[in-house]
Amino acid sequence: MLFVATFTATAQTAQDVAALKAKAERGDANAQCSLGAIYEAGAGVPKDYAQAATWFRKCADQGSGVAQAVLGYLYEKGLGVTQNDSQAMQWYRKAAEQGDAPAQLNLGALYARGTGLPQDYAEAYFWLDLAAVGKLDAANTESAAQNRDRAASYLTPADLSRAQERARKWFDDHAAKMPTQ
Repeated sequence: MLFVATFTATAQTAQDVAALKAKAERGDANAQCSLGAIYEAGAGVPKDYAQAATWFRKCADQGSGVAQAVLGYLYEKGLGVTQNDSQAMQWYRKAAEQGDAPAQLNLGALYARGTGLPQDYAEAYFWLDLAAVGKLDAANTESAAQNRDRAASYLTPADLSRAQERARKWFDDHAAKMPTQ
């Protein structure tokens, strides 16, 4: 099961959307992400994944981990952009490295399947382990843990130990920088 956190898009009046678009065009990352969410959801505007991808890309380029995760999902599914597993992996990785648990879950799933990158159960275990203790809903937390454990079953005890140590080190190094989502 793939999961991506998205921004909340509430229905907007045409005037509100125009004001938000003006801010987004001036480079306001929050406005860009909000506009992407509005187009993704079709909240007050016709649903338009291409517009959503454009605005999420601008926000992602400014470092938003959540926007990077959404952009990864759009590339993975081919929504508003040409489907591209390699691009999905790159955007998921950027978000995952910032501590975005949905991106960690999706990146781990790509490694487990070998989609857009070589199949690598140690990498899958690492990202899924991070996701399993990250900020996910209960069903996705369970999915991350089950998939992590499945990936572990393909690892030697030594490889599993290295992946577990890598995850512990990552948590130690990133604990203070974890997003609050």
